[in-house]
Amino acid sequence: MKIFTNILVFLASALVIFNITQLDFNNLFGGDNAVAFIGIAASCCAILILVIFRLSKKIDDKMNDKL
Repeated sequence: MKIFTNILVFLASALVIFNITQLDFNNLFGGDNAVAFIGIAASCCAILILVIFRLSKKIDDKMNDKL
């Protein structure tokens, strides 16, 4: 499961980098930049969810070891 979440974090990070390259820095609030901003926000949310999931699995493993 750890390898799978690492792969997903890597893919989400790649999407953040790709969407940053799609931004037009001369006109940040116009054109197709909204799509890039949404993609960046969604990828960051996915990374955050995966990190929370990984931490919750570590906590669950520690709780099961104590019982």
